[in-house]
Amino acid sequence: MRHTPHFLVTDVAEVRRLIAEHPWATIVSPTAAGLVASHYPVLLDTATNTDDEIVLVSHVGRPDEVAHELGQHEVLVVFQGPHGYVSPAWYPPEQFVPTWNHVTAHCWGTPEILSDEENFRVLGELVDHFEQVMPEPVSLEVDEQSARAMAKGTVGIRIRVARFDARAKLSQNKAPEVVERIVAGLRGDGPYASPALADEMVRAHGLEALGPRRRFRADAPAADRP
Repeated sequence: MRHTPHFLVTDVAEVRRLIAEHPWATIVSPTAAGLVASHYPVLLDTATNTDDEIVLVSHVGRPDEVAHELGQHEVLVVFQGPHGYVSPAWYPPEQFVPTWNHVTAHCWGTPEILSDEENFRVLGELVDHFEQVMPEPVSLEVDEQSARAMAKGTVGIRIRVARFDARAKLSQNKAPEVVERIVAGLRGDGPYASPALADEMVRAHGLEALGPRRRFRADAPAADRP
């Protein structure tokens, strides 16, 4: 990502929050045949995670494990949180250059191939994770035999994140009154409305109670403008 140190997110807890709230990820592998990218839901591994590390679990559909050469080298997993266009219509007249605000995390690690049993456990957790908000959640236990047969078409992976590069670019270089106008615009009904992005800006700028500490730096200088 572009080198914008004042938008850096270095708090592991914040990166974990981003992953938990936005689990649809892009997996990129530098293979012998060139770059390969696939898209899968990725969860934090509840069996191994601790507060100071990030461990991911997911699965790929066969033969993606071959295409990605999984287990042979490091991969990049990209998580994209709320993002959107910020119009200069929300700025003072003299500020006429638009930008794009976003919350993004790049995570690197070498995948570990899961056993069939672990893969089935992870698949079950994946289904349960997304079904828990449904009025009548469906589980793989409805027909475990059929579910296990279908699971054979997938390969489970665990990725212990060795390093990450995360950014929360949320108009930290704007005056408070401009930030409030941007938030209002994002929460409006215009073509670039994005309530989720507005919520991230509220968190970043402390416009609502955030608890004992602030999650993101809010002191970016004008040099970090687009």
